[in-house]
Amino acid sequence: MSAFHGEIDVDRAPQDVWSYVVDPSHLPEWQLSAVSAEQLDEDPPHPGSRVRVMRRVGNREMPMTMEFTEYDPPHSWSLRGIDGPVRGYFHGVVEPLDDGRRTRVTLDLDFEGHGIGKLLVPLVVRPQARKELPRNEQLLKERLQIHGKLRA
Repeated sequence: MSAFHGEIDVDRAPQDVWSYVVDPSHLPEWQLSAVSAEQLDEDPPHPGSRVRVMRRVGNREMPMTMEFTEYDPPHSWSLRGIDGPVRGYFHGVVEPLDDGRRTRVTLDLDFEGHGIGKLLVPLVVRPQARKELPRNEQLLKERLQIHGKLRA
């Protein structure tokens, strides 16, 4: 069971939603703590491919490397942090609704601290995530549905 769980329903086709949410370059558009993100491999995402994310944690920016542990298009994906004092564990699911006219996105997130991260996770990271996740869900929905601005 994850520490944080969220679900949103979006008035977009599942394939549109999938293409957007698994593209790391979009993270700063819908995740408040993401400053930047880039895929480190040239190949399309797959289990083992890595993403570098610069996140704002409290008043600091921290680089984090995430690795895809699952990549099952267009249904689900998982990533885990592999370096740094704070390591995230994320699982996402994209489900078609209404014969594919709408989509449900499920997000599960947890963290593990290493070194100083053992203090940061309960004192800074989890409280920040608790506040941020509902806003991230709303931003994702707005980005996909209201504005309809999807980059290829």
